[in-house]
Amino acid sequence: MPTNENFNWPVRVYYEDTDAGGIVFYANYLKYFERARTEWLRSLGYSQHVLTETLGLLFVVKAVAIEYHASAKLDDELKLVVAVERLGGASMKIRQEVWRVEAGQDTLLSDGTVTIVCVDKAISRPCPIPGEIRQKINSAIQTE
Repeated sequence: MPTNENFNWPVRVYYEDTDAGGIVFYANYLKYFERARTEWLRSLGYSQHVLTETLGLLFVVKAVAIEYHASAKLDDELKLVVAVERLGGASMKIRQEVWRVEAGQDTLLSDGTVTIVCVDKAISRPCPIPGEIRQKINSAIQTE
């Protein structure tokens, strides 16, 4: 099972996710990572749209490291995992995992880390993560 589990989001593999060989195209795992982080933020009460429109903030990807262990296939049920490894002043390092969910045995398909930076939309420069958002992230980290 995943370690340091913090947030889970279910996804099913659709035909559009697969390549000519019938397996999930490798770049789509990054899309799964993005969906999971977006839903994780939403679970904390922050949609990407609201962050941008009301606070003028963007969370942008600075770095990604990903490893593939097994292939997902059409119609597989997946569990996407998000866990904050480090919360800095203007950035977060997030561990993410993609698991195939099967009766009695889940299989790790992919894992990696994504470094996210909080950016002021108006000037396109890094800025501190606002206190209220930081508190909610810290609360989520402490409840894992």
